[in-house]
Amino acid sequence: MHNKAERLKKVSPKLPAVPAEIAHRVPPGQTVTERFPILHEGDVPEYELSTWSLRVFGEVERERSFTFEELSKLPQTKILRDIHCVTRWTKLDTEWEGVKFADLLPLLGAKPEARYVMIHADEDYETNLPLEDLLREDVILAHSYDGEPLTDKHGWPLRLIVPHLYFWKSAKWIRGIEFMKEDRPGFWERNGFHNYADPFKEERFSSEEFIMPEDEWLKKEFD
Repeated sequence: MHNKAERLKKVSPKLPAVPAEIAHRVPPGQTVTERFPILHEGDVPEYELSTWSLRVFGEVERERSFTFEELSKLPQTKILRDIHCVTRWTKLDTEWEGVKFADLLPLLGAKPEARYVMIHADEDYETNLPLEDLLREDVILAHSYDGEPLTDKHGWPLRLIVPHLYFWKSAKWIRGIEFMKEDRPGFWERNGFHNYADPFKEERFSSEEFIMPEDEWLKKEFD
């Protein structure tokens, strides 16, 4: 995985044109697509919902776990948002359904000093976010896309959706929520990707010397 990160840093892009009527919705350097590219590291995990759980730990009053059934009984929220992948594709008006992180937070027992969160996911993936970002109205733990349960390749049974950041922050197959006093980088962040990842500021990498190729996403499987 480290070699892949190094390769992505070294290729010069050719920026695509974006239709003027949607240009305000599309971050710089992005291509709009109707496809839904499938990008991930490692194998696609498979789960038995009867044994699946979401662990909450770190700076909390007490550690606990949620079953999928427990999460499904909480208030459910639908969002319609544009999503932006660091590999230069943007998909408009995607519909997701799940549990809003802000609705879940009161059940998690986070300590007052917790200001950051590390999202842990299979396979051996993690990504970091400020807690205040997770409390936005459109950040959800999603179980459904476009009116149907997530497919295995898109993160079933649960993935994080953070529409205002590059999509590597919207981790698939999430298994843990770790509250932290201090920030620390996740997998891609340790491999040269930007720590925050605002698409409209093109926060792709931690250094301006790195470049993302235009066509990387075209080489991937897609729906």
